[in-house]
Amino acid sequence: MSGPAAQGANRTAAYARTAADAHTVADGRTVAGGRLDWGIKSSFQSYVTGPIAKGSWNLRDGAATVGSDQFRFHSATGSYDPADGAFEAAFSGGVRFLGHRKPDGSYQLDLTIGHPTVRIPAGGRGATLYADMTGKAKGTGKVTSARQVPLATLDLGGVTMRGGGSPVVLNHLPAKLTSEGAKAFAGYYTAGTELDPVSLSVDAPARKAPKPGAEPTHGASADPGKDRPRGAFTTAAVDWGVRRTFREYVTGPVAKGKWRLSDGAQDGGALFRFPGGKGTYDERRNTLRATFQGRIGFRGKDLDLALSGVSVRIADGRGTLAADVTRDGSTAGDVPLATFKAAQLRAQKGLIAVTESPATLTTRGAEVFGGLYRAGTAMDPVSLAVALDAKASLPPLPDLGDSPSATAERPTGAKAGRTASPAAASSSSGSSGSSAAPWAAAGAGGVLLIAAAVLVPRWRRRRAVTAPRN
Repeated sequence: MSGPAAQGANRTAAYARTAADAHTVADGRTVAGGRLDWGIKSSFQSYVTGPIAKGSWNLRDGAATVGSDQFRFHSATGSYDPADGAFEAAFSGGVRFLGHRKPDGSYQLDLTIGHPTVRIPAGGRGATLYADMTGKAKGTGKVTSARQVPLATLDLGGVTMRGGGSPVVLNHLPAKLTSEGAKAFAGYYTAGTELDPVSLSVDAPARKAPKPGAEPTHGASADPGKDRPRGAFTTAAVDWGVRRTFREYVTGPVAKGKWRLSDGAQDGGALFRFPGGKGTYDERRNTLRATFQGRIGFRGKDLDLALSGVSVRIADGRGTLAADVTRDGSTAGDVPLATFKAAQLRAQKGLIAVTESPATLTTRGAEVFGGLYRAGTAMDPVSLAVALDAKASLPPLPDLGDSPSATAERPTGAKAGRTASPAAASSSSGSSGSSAAPWAAAGAGGVLLIAAAVLVPRWRRRRAVTAPRN
């Protein structure tokens, strides 16, 4: 993880409101889509996964890892007022830390942080990161839970919040633990402790005026269920991330590879979506069969693997996810890759949903991954959604927003506290990693803020620590 971020030179941003409010301020813009990248605190992660706590962390509600050292929260909602610079954006996703396992199977350390929200008041004086937190107090074990705790203050360093465009990008904002956050952090750190820097990128496009005489549309009136055989469905999707460590292996220093989606497959950050599902469902027998569209190919050093023709079969309370597998140019059809629990398939408001069901690698699945994982290895969870009538909607994918496209450059003649010139270049991807330069820049109508920070990968290279340290 990176250490505390250095102060950036010129910083610029914009404003949005929370997911709870989600209404637009006067003359403002709606935030819809975006991500927040934050490692929380590197020494805490080292402690949790180290030789003392001997614990782990797991992701929740679509959160992902990004680069080598941060958690990614997604689907920003809120609003932004470029007139006064007020900003608030709420994100989905969470992470749970577990450590110090007790004989009864419970954990002395049990802390969940989720749904972070960044708020900047009008005028841009100060920023605060809020989060939902549940944890056990250090020593007593008392469990406390609170929504939207003011967890950390963010250093904007003279940021000018007015007049920004879209996307709004804030990179490597120094963060410090608040007194309320210290209490919610279960007593592991004191108020004022430096946390890892925060980066975010959200979409806040200007509202378009309706065309004169335009009539509102209300969607198609055709009934997709017309002439459909009883028990059949034509709208479904399955979400599966394969395995987080496999994705990190593909893009990491060993394989040095990447993945490519085609034929309709979609990337949701921590998962891949295979849409266009069609199949049959028998409520009485609690069975379901479905096939899906989409293909994903993984390429890297000594790696050439593609999955397509994904299918799901559910019977006797258990589901099997299978796919056509192509390895090194040779294809095997309908290979069972993972099994998952699917006890009761009951439609609610016309939608059958299996949400983040734990998945286990099959014997043939282990062969597909060339011995990287043994049969029985826990894989990423499987989510399945099936619409049985026209009124039901499939759950949306995590919305990471638009990525700034150009490389950040040092703007000439820029002064601290001023809005970056639209002529300057925008950032690269807004992902974790070392910043290109500690300068603010804006491009394509967007807003960018970069503070100097050197990020050191630590997922695989953990320091041994004896206790959480401030």
